[in-house]
Amino acid sequence: MTIDKDKFTSELKYKFKSYAPITDQSWQLIKSIITFRTLEKDETLLRNGQIAKNVYFICKGALRAYFTDDQGNIYNKNLFLEGDLAGSTVSYLLQSPSNFTLEAIEESILISLNYEKYRDLINSNTDLKEYYIAYLENNWVIAKEQREISIVMENATKRYLKLLAKHPNMDQRIPQLHIASHLGITPTQLSRIKKELKKNS
Repeated sequence: MTIDKDKFTSELKYKFKSYAPITDQSWQLIKSIITFRTLEKDETLLRNGQIAKNVYFICKGALRAYFTDDQGNIYNKNLFLEGDLAGSTVSYLLQSPSNFTLEAIEESILISLNYEKYRDLINSNTDLKEYYIAYLENNWVIAKEQREISIVMENATKRYLKLLAKHPNMDQRIPQLHIASHLGITPTQLSRIKKELKKNS
C-alpha cells in the first residue's frame, strides 16, 4: 500500500488545528513523534485487556472498537473512518487494560503517536494543552452526551441517517452487521430501514 506521508501528515495537522490554533514550533514537536503503520483487513490493533500505548489517526481505511459480553454477544462501541482519532482514552489515562478491541475493517494506513510522549508535549506546551482540552470537550462531553440522548430519544432510522451524513459512503464500505451493532439494532432491522428509505426516496 502506497503511503503519501506528506499528505497524511498535513491531514493530521489540519485535525489538530480544527480544535485550536497551534504554533509551527509545537507542530514540529508533534511531527517528531509520529510513525506510520499499516493494517491488513481484520488485523487487531489493540486487544481487550491490553494497556493502550498509542493514539492513532486514521489516514485511510476503517476500524471498529468492539466488546463482548458474558454470553459471547459482540457489540460495536464505535466505528472510525478517515480523519478520526482512535484509541482507548480510559486505558491511557488510568494505565488500565482496555475494555474493548480495536480491529481493522478494511486495509488501513494509520499515524501512530506514542501516548506518553504525546502527553509530555501537551503538558509542556500551552497551545497543545488548549487543543487537548478542546478535543476532550468535543469528543468526551459534547459528542458523548449527544450520542447518549440520540440512543434514547431518536429512532434507529434517524440514527442511521445521521451516521450516513457524517460518513456518506459508510454503507458501501462497512458490513451491515457492524453498522447495525453500532446503532444498537439487528442486521434485519437495518435491512428494513434501508428498504423503507429506498422506497421513500
